[in-house]
Amino acid sequence: MAFCCRLSVFASLSSSITVRSPFCYVPLAAPYVSQAWSSCFQCQSGNNIQLLYIHRQQFASRRSRVEEGFGAAALGIVSNRSKSTSTQEAAEQRKAEDSKVLEGGRRRSGRPEDGRRSEGTSSREDIRSIRLKKVESLRAGGSVPYAYSWKKTHSASELQEKHAKLGNGEEADKEEDHVSVAGRIMARRAFGKLAFLTLRDDSGSIQLYCEKERMVNDMFEQLKNVLDVGDFVGATGTIKRTEKGELSVCTKNFTILTKSLLPLPDKWHGLTDVEKRYRQRYVDMIMNPEVADVFRLRAKITSQIRRHMEELGYLEIETPILQGAAGGAEARPFVTYHNTLERDLFLRIATELHLKRMMVGGFEKVFEIGRIFRNEGISARHNPEFTSVEMYQAYADYHAMMEIAEDIIIRCAMATHGRLKLQYQGTEIVLEKPWRRATMKVLVEEATGIDFSKFNDLNAAKNAALSALSTNNEGLETSSIVNCLSFGHLLNEIFELVVERTLIQPTFVTDYPVEISPLAKPHRSCAGLVERFELFVCGRELANAFSELTDPVEQRVRFQSQIQVHNDRLLIAAEDAEKKGDSDPKENNDAYEVKLDEDFITALEYGMPPAAGMGMGVDRLVMLLTDTASIRDVIAFPVLKSQ
Repeated sequence: MAFCCRLSVFASLSSSITVRSPFCYVPLAAPYVSQAWSSCFQCQSGNNIQLLYIHRQQFASRRSRVEEGFGAAALGIVSNRSKSTSTQEAAEQRKAEDSKVLEGGRRRSGRPEDGRRSEGTSSREDIRSIRLKKVESLRAGGSVPYAYSWKKTHSASELQEKHAKLGNGEEADKEEDHVSVAGRIMARRAFGKLAFLTLRDDSGSIQLYCEKERMVNDMFEQLKNVLDVGDFVGATGTIKRTEKGELSVCTKNFTILTKSLLPLPDKWHGLTDVEKRYRQRYVDMIMNPEVADVFRLRAKITSQIRRHMEELGYLEIETPILQGAAGGAEARPFVTYHNTLERDLFLRIATELHLKRMMVGGFEKVFEIGRIFRNEGISARHNPEFTSVEMYQAYADYHAMMEIAEDIIIRCAMATHGRLKLQYQGTEIVLEKPWRRATMKVLVEEATGIDFSKFNDLNAAKNAALSALSTNNEGLETSSIVNCLSFGHLLNEIFELVVERTLIQPTFVTDYPVEISPLAKPHRSCAGLVERFELFVCGRELANAFSELTDPVEQRVRFQSQIQVHNDRLLIAAEDAEKKGDSDPKENNDAYEVKLDEDFITALEYGMPPAAGMGMGVDRLVMLLTDTASIRDVIAFPVLKSQ
């Protein structure tokens, strides 16, 4: 809508306001001045004008309101101008001002100019085209639209802290109060000869108070005509707190450091498409500062883990990501091909075996914080690439790892929250020691009422399990129980189906079946079990630890047994697929080859000291400490489907 009339608004001491334009006079009765409101009228000349009605009390405090970026341009500009400017001069100035079209083709109105609002009616490519022209105009004027550097004296948060006691309406304009700031413009409000910019940097936000008389050369005109929301700017000036208490940089000079070409999402609706938020995480962090806060906390958590390990005397090691054999876990690997070596290589599925090689080489305490890659499913708990910390300590057993796990998580909680009672998705989690310890056998027996150690026949145990689970677990998928190949697999399957999700408070589940733990040392007192624990919090596995197997002969037997079980599982899957008429039965997560790592066996044959080891999921720990439901929200750039 085009507005060809500039309004002058006058407040009387009575209960009415008169609005005057060059074409008409509109007296407003008392019912219409009880609150600020706007409407669109058509004057007798047929020109549309927009009226902003202001309560007389609000008019009296117009200066302080304008400083906060609210109100009409007519307040301090038109009414004052009318006293000193002739009608012809005012008309010419109004015509020049009203002819300026904001991006998006929307003409000026009595509202504050807001870059994002004005762009709302134009297409993305139209806006980009307009901004490219602004880049060209900057270059033509001798400016550099993409600067090399900027000397910044303070961050936004430093200024907020330093001038916390500055009173409303006061200005700190001594030599030492001159500052230089830089950041992205998140909002822009212009009122004639006064403009307000919200600048955000890595630490927070601060307002730029831009008054035409204070700014050098044609800076103010450049601010109004070239600057857009989303641009990076550097600004210098003094510090002032407005009448309403907003700490501001009274800007004398500013420079566009980076000219943005694309508009930010609408400030009211934000970036609401969840999938787009993950794909364009950079925009997500711009519009939702709390998203960036998650990654700041993640960095702090990772730093605390590293510090803790170093304080305990551990040495950080970097092991290869490309490996000749995928070992250290049972998972489907990513496969790549090395052209020069003419061989397949695997992205690592664990750092375990190479860290153990370091112990064979003489190191007694080693750890690694690194990326792991597993070509498996995606869910709220799983991402194909994730971060873990793995550690190995000579002359220790799995009990030592329990203490380290407690200490790491407690340290991270104190560093991020300062307390050990946290809320996670509406549930209070208590991290105070001691944490519960229970064997897998006991937990399964509590859930089902069955002691599986008393069974000698596997099929009878399966039937008992199916009967018990059908009683109190309606709708539970139990087909995996039928395919279990041993008592150990059956016990673990029942645990995962009915017990795991109930472990809300920190719980160490200990003493796992040997069939599912090929790298753990046999239990000292319980045949068929190994010295292993998994730590569960909020129904999720957070850590996994062993008393490490160091016998090379037994290790070879365990690996061979693992390969046999894997191949048997493949055979069963192929038979099921054939019955269902599936032409490609290998399209499942089990359809990969498991190889025996001969070099690791060779390393053990040279001798590895008694040791304990643990792996902890950093992503899941961050989820817990940031109250985040999905793993994709704690990974900056999660893996997604192709668009």
